[in-house]
Amino acid sequence: MVLWYEKPAREWVEALPIGNGRLGAMVFGGVQQERLQLNEDTLWAGGPYDPNHQGAVEALPQIRQLVLNGEYREADRLIGERMMATPIRQMPYQTVGNLNFEFTAIGETADYHRELNLDTATIRVGYKIDDVVYVREVFVSPVDQVIVMRLSADQPGKISFTAKYSTPQTAAVSVQNGDTLLLDGVNGSSEGIEGVLKFQALARIVLQGGEISAEEDSLTVSGADSAMLLIAAATSYVRYDDVSGDPKAKNQATINKALAKDYGALLEDHVREHQRLFHRVEIDLGRTKAINLPTDERIRRSEELDDPALTALYFQYGRYLLICSSRPGTQPANLQGIWNESIKPPWGSKYTININTEMNYWPAEPANLAECAEPLINMVKEIGITGRRTAKIHYGVDQGWTAHHNTDIWRATAPIDGPAWGMWPTGGAWLCMHLWEHYEYNGDLEYLADVYPTLKGSAEFFLATLVEEPKHGWLVTCPSISPENRHPHGVSVCAGPTMDNQILRDLFTYTIEASKLLNADEDLRRQLSDACEKLPPNQIGKEGQLQEWLEDWDMAAPEIHHRHVSHLYGLFPSDQIHVRDTPELAAAVRKSLEIRGDDATGWGIGWRLNLWAWLHDGEHAHKILKMLLRPSRTYPNMFDAHPPFQIDGNFGGVSGIAAMFMQSRCKIENGGMVAEIDLLPALPSAFPNGSIRGFKAKGGYDLDIDWKDGKLITAKLHSNLGNPCQVYYGDMTTKIALGAGETLVLNGGLEK
Repeated sequence: MVLWYEKPAREWVEALPIGNGRLGAMVFGGVQQERLQLNEDTLWAGGPYDPNHQGAVEALPQIRQLVLNGEYREADRLIGERMMATPIRQMPYQTVGNLNFEFTAIGETADYHRELNLDTATIRVGYKIDDVVYVREVFVSPVDQVIVMRLSADQPGKISFTAKYSTPQTAAVSVQNGDTLLLDGVNGSSEGIEGVLKFQALARIVLQGGEISAEEDSLTVSGADSAMLLIAAATSYVRYDDVSGDPKAKNQATINKALAKDYGALLEDHVREHQRLFHRVEIDLGRTKAINLPTDERIRRSEELDDPALTALYFQYGRYLLICSSRPGTQPANLQGIWNESIKPPWGSKYTININTEMNYWPAEPANLAECAEPLINMVKEIGITGRRTAKIHYGVDQGWTAHHNTDIWRATAPIDGPAWGMWPTGGAWLCMHLWEHYEYNGDLEYLADVYPTLKGSAEFFLATLVEEPKHGWLVTCPSISPENRHPHGVSVCAGPTMDNQILRDLFTYTIEASKLLNADEDLRRQLSDACEKLPPNQIGKEGQLQEWLEDWDMAAPEIHHRHVSHLYGLFPSDQIHVRDTPELAAAVRKSLEIRGDDATGWGIGWRLNLWAWLHDGEHAHKILKMLLRPSRTYPNMFDAHPPFQIDGNFGGVSGIAAMFMQSRCKIENGGMVAEIDLLPALPSAFPNGSIRGFKAKGGYDLDIDWKDGKLITAKLHSNLGNPCQVYYGDMTTKIALGAGETLVLNGGLEK
């Protein structure tokens, strides 16, 4: 599992990413110059702030009445004036800067090779100048919390270079002890919020042979046999409301600990910890001659090549990116994971929670990386705290919390950007589905008790804020939007969009189930059950499509090919709509997808891939996958192209690929889980032979699958929790009942 290239990166989207969840770097692999672009996951602009719009609740009754009266434009105008956050935009994620290298070796370059080894999470650059072979190796250790770079040659005394920092931040460069470069700075201000984070990047050089000379802002190595750099970075961030940390002390302690190991020990510990996660899943979809091409060439020719191994590489690359950008104790993966070269990145590189953040974590559970979801779970619990103030100031609610379509490291929850994007109170409720899904996989009641107050608080907010729409008496969100689409009245603001109803049906149902399992809040349970019955049902429009709004507006909407497919949440990531249980609604989803069209932004294609897989249409899913892998949607380094880069398309792609081979659902019966697992539900003809190892299914199952000539050969199911399970393969099914720790192998006919 290697990405490899025959030339250095010229652009950022050709450079190769490494990370340990907290620290990230993009490595360019130049011969005369090298650039390590550096990130630290808490370096965001601004500081703790309160964006809630004082007095917003005073305008809410009038806005609601305008929406219910159909006066959408006036409601939109009033929301823009009275309910949007102050400031109206949130804080962006920012780069630390660059550690730049100038090399003195000159001559003709030959045998250049640059690679990212997914199995070891290391980057290697090799080339020959005259008769000297130079090797450069880089990794980010999750064990020792440093970026490690080693430069060596096959002849002594050949390593010579100058190292120097550059940054767009307000920062100063200095040299310490003749062998350490320091970059000390303060983060940027944004939208009138002053930057209050201190940060430091520290690079220590350790030589074998040769010598180091220091200038005011650079270090020069001359005539070394090899050089190892240990790079640490930290900020004063402690929590979303605390910036009292000491980055200098953090870095010094980190470097001192790392210096106790030689390069071999640092690499060994790093690889062992990376492989603990990465090796859990194997995927083999077959190989062709295309595998011998450089990765950028495979991507460039992906639409014409028969290259099933490229899909497997893309799948494992996505898992690699999640491991590298989201580990326990770090911040969640943002719009760019952890990799960003700007202080003003596209869309602030924030947490966009009307699809993108959720999509980042779709593969975490099925692709056997449950620990990587911990940062997201912690963030949801934190916005469950900050969102209480938004609920009070914007909606007059004393209990419960809400978050809209974006948040940042300061856990802002008020509506931002403008009514067409921000007036959506259901973002936090969608995130709560990840809290419940984590329980569906692990069955841990202690964990469920920990997150239950967050689930409960979100549900309480909607119990207090849903209003009765006049035509049917349904309970609806008002005001809201269907992200980020406009209806025929020219604006987005509406009441009770389909996605909201689907999300709330999940939220209420799962909160009810959690309260039963924990024997808590019986009165709340009854209230939620009553409210659930009054939510608008899914509706099929005159064209046979699933309606996006309460009214049948779909075909008259300004953008019928819109990138968002919000109203299809009910099929995936939810399972309220399913090809077996609700075939008419599944057919309506199919019609909506046909109307919407296959092409979209990178992440939009990723969502469509999942939806077609969950419709059990492997051929159409594969068509969408080919679109995702084409050069206009996948950069040479395999980053997803929105464009520009957004990492959600990568993660959505992993989820969609997984759904071709395995899908699982779970329900609670009599206080226990009952699982459903579909084997090869969307297997395309392009992958006639293959195997997967280590997938996870809801209900606590591990799964291995082998198939040949498009037919299931064996499925190995291991039960971790002892829950019953109904297994499906095509039109065949069997019920299994394994004890915790037991394993069963099924053949292609699902006979035991």
